[in-house]
Amino acid sequence: MLARLTLVAALLAATTSGAGNGPLPFALGGAFELTDQYNQRRSQIDPDGHGQLLFFGYANCPGICSVAMPMMAEAVDRLKEEGRTVTPVMITVDPERDQPGTMGTPLAKYHADFVGLTGTEAELRTAYDAFSVEKELAYVDPEYGPVYTHGSFVYLLSAEGKVLTLVPPILTSDRVVELARKYLPEDTR
Repeated sequence: MLARLTLVAALLAATTSGAGNGPLPFALGGAFELTDQYNQRRSQIDPDGHGQLLFFGYANCPGICSVAMPMMAEAVDRLKEEGRTVTPVMITVDPERDQPGTMGTPLAKYHADFVGLTGTEAELRTAYDAFSVEKELAYVDPEYGPVYTHGSFVYLLSAEGKVLTLVPPILTSDRVVELARKYLPEDTR
């Protein structure tokens, strides 16, 4: 646990101080294949060749998701204005409720281009393990239903699905844009 806290502290220091463009000092990310809100299969590779902001959460989350996903949407719009197209992506931690056909509308409230991904427990476990994401049912709220604790980092991915850096969800969209500029080239198409 102490090693994990030290790692998180180092990542926060690097992301908030503007340190380096180098790769992360540990293995993170990997292949997955899940189903989007349109019932299409999708992997970690962006089919349109765009960078990605990836978050693990759920479409109707009353907690950290309601902070991270609007921040991602703002950053995506600002990056687009600069000529950097980035796709906002959420992998669900609540596959019972986040299904094709049900998660599109709540995600579109954040951004029209938001991609929601779900799958079987085994498919999702592959993604959770690749990105070191843990989830646990915290309690059942009478209004919102199941409320989960889950990883809260936003992952900046290349078009090929490689993790470029981690973004704490408490950063402003301005800071996320600054970080993304270091890693993502301007669109050439």
